[in-house]
Amino acid sequence: MSKILLLEDDPNLAKTLMEYLSMYQYITTWTKNGEEALDASYNNKYDLYLFDINVPLLNGVDLLQSLRDAEDFTPTIIISAQIDVASITEGFSAGADDYVKKPFDPEELLVRIQAKTAKLKRIIKCKDFELDVQIEEIRQNGKVLSLGTVQKNILLSLIRNYPNPVTKDEIFLLLDKPTDLALRVNISKLKKNLNITLENVRGVGYKII
Repeated sequence: MSKILLLEDDPNLAKTLMEYLSMYQYITTWTKNGEEALDASYNNKYDLYLFDINVPLLNGVDLLQSLRDAEDFTPTIIISAQIDVASITEGFSAGADDYVKKPFDPEELLVRIQAKTAKLKRIIKCKDFELDVQIEEIRQNGKVLSLGTVQKNILLSLIRNYPNPVTKDEIFLLLDKPTDLALRVNISKLKKNLNITLENVRGVGYKII
């Protein structure tokens, strides 16, 4: 289920959106002002931001600009009654991915949300790891990992197969010198360097738990 952070100061609209999106398996966190949204973005990870512009304390555009400056590139859709070219341009300049004008049809918004979150299918999440399948980049707690080729390939295989184990024979194919000792050494290094728990499934191989 994808998680959405909603910044909207109209409680009726917020409630309607939350109920509607829940029918399509979206979990929505509602914030009523920019400061609440900022705190929520720092304390949680979301798959999409839905930001109104005219909200108390910190407006949606300034909030988005602050997040982009902090290298938070979460897909963002602005929902606003401001439909003049200057406001729309300002939103996109701050880093918005899309702009929906109020009032809008919830179905139209849903289509736009689905288009943005569909791209997330390239991301595999496993415990505190995220794997970008397309570029084979692994992040742990948001930080890009720098690993040697062998250990990276082992970790890639473990993440792709989670929660199932990777067989010993499959891991052997990833080793420069496929021996039991080399296997144990590389598994031990992964456990120590990344602070992860790997279970030795007797007679099968290893898996992340």
